[in-house]
Amino acid sequence: MKVGVVTFPGSLDDRDAARAVRECGGEAVPLWHGDDDLKGVDAVILPGGFSYGDYLRCGAIARFAPVMDALVPAAQGGLPVLGICNGFQVLTESHLLPGALIRNDHRKFNCVDQRLVVENASTAWTSDFEAGQEITIVLKNGEGGFVADEKTLDVLEGEGRVVFRYVPDAEGRNPNGSYRHIAGITNERGNVVGLMPHPEHAVEEGYGPSLDGRGFFTSIIKQTLESAATA
Repeated sequence: MKVGVVTFPGSLDDRDAARAVRECGGEAVPLWHGDDDLKGVDAVILPGGFSYGDYLRCGAIARFAPVMDALVPAAQGGLPVLGICNGFQVLTESHLLPGALIRNDHRKFNCVDQRLVVENASTAWTSDFEAGQEITIVLKNGEGGFVADEKTLDVLEGEGRVVFRYVPDAEGRNPNGSYRHIAGITNERGNVVGLMPHPEHAVEEGYGPSLDGRGFFTSIIKQTLESAATA
């Protein structure tokens, strides 16, 4: 099972994402931002970092990279895609997911072990979780506040497309001011998922706060293998 991991200029976590894929039993395939060839992969990860230096807006230039010319129609056709942190920003800029990510409301960079609640365990990337399950993975961002208009937020919630929520602190606040504590969302089809926290940093004993990140990668591997077996 081949998972492509895109490298943009400024990507920081592409190697971590590739390692997570391998740790969970998949084959990681490097994809270069300047190529429009997805190399026949079964799924794609857009990793965290600062693509193109976050010029203009986070993910705004990456949206026009040649690799996205191939990725956008493939995702619209059902290819599983996971956008992590900067990758989430790229997905919103590409209009594969709604909303936007803006500067944290406290204007500081986050780097914490963050508790999340799994809201949707039926996407391509979350089937190894259970709805209502609480997990802990790494959160590190400066522009992680998820925002959207009220109509969009109502649609996301009404259609079950909120995939993860932050567990708020004792004062009811989340780490970056995201509307309705939203940490991750999916498209209507459930094949495209974006989230701000970093599951690739929680897949190995002794590295990270837990092994909870493994569920993302085992989910897509199992789903792909099951689909191939029934094809």
